[in-house]
Amino acid sequence: MNESAARGAVGPTGRLGGLRAQLRGRSLVIAIPFGWLLVFFLAPFLIVLDYSVSEMGAVRPEAIVSAADGLLKLSIKYGNYLAIFGDDLYVKAYASSLKYAAITTLLCLALGYPFAYFMARARPGLQPALLMGVMLPFWTSFLLRVYAWKGLLDDGGLVSALLIFTGLDPLMAASGMIASAGKFMNTPFSLVIGMAYTYLPFMVLPLYANLAKMDLALLEAAADLGATRFKAFWLITVPLSRAGIIAGSMLVFIPCVGEFVIPELLGGPQTLMIGRVLWDEFFSNNDWPMASTVAVVLVLLIVVPLAIFNKYQAEAQEQGR
Repeated sequence: MNESAARGAVGPTGRLGGLRAQLRGRSLVIAIPFGWLLVFFLAPFLIVLDYSVSEMGAVRPEAIVSAADGLLKLSIKYGNYLAIFGDDLYVKAYASSLKYAAITTLLCLALGYPFAYFMARARPGLQPALLMGVMLPFWTSFLLRVYAWKGLLDDGGLVSALLIFTGLDPLMAASGMIASAGKFMNTPFSLVIGMAYTYLPFMVLPLYANLAKMDLALLEAAADLGATRFKAFWLITVPLSRAGIIAGSMLVFIPCVGEFVIPELLGGPQTLMIGRVLWDEFFSNNDWPMASTVAVVLVLLIVVPLAIFNKYQAEAQEQGR
């Protein structure tokens, strides 16, 4: 009796100890990525936020908290935030960035969805080669690829000559895509083409991952019920690939909003984006607080689409369960 009671008492205690060890291990696994995010993402953002409400000193922004004569003084300058929304330059730069990011996202979706669909429906032996073809541009320097487009779109370039040969340049000039017929560089057209080419793989890969997992029996059932191929695609394939569309759109839209290199190399005066304004405030005007304010507002603009993305991701996971 005593032996049985001892075994009964040790059993729950041992299970409780194992549960505690499992919880500690799980907490450690969760704490490592959270610690990484805290150190390398949240901490830099808080530093930038601190700079945005500081006064610019001789070399760097002054501290917002100072102590003198036994008094602790907190000085917060919010005038930079008022200046951003009161200055047309910043408002137009933000609006331009959002506009070109949205256009690039729609173009990538229009180009990437058919390609991702073809990849997902291709023979299993062909899919790795197609996937490699999408990822192959990442093996080349980003700057080299952008500079290549300068050569293609400049006077005498292959793409420029092709567009002139087809007679599309007058129509593009009339629509405002280019400044004048035959001039494709430093225009909205060259900017959007450069960003779409650069970020297209970020649209294709999430769409392919989503479409490859789709149950094809649903399309067969739709065909048995008399649905045409287009109707089955629109009513079944597109809704089921919503998570991939949202993920790809966010992966393209978010970096495009703050893009600096491509507008600098391929864009022109008509394509002023907030990345260029941010660069000028930091390195030309040496106004760190204003540059930090521009960066904070940009982050806040990006948080909204991220929140939408997380919402749809949570809904998709609940539906999957």
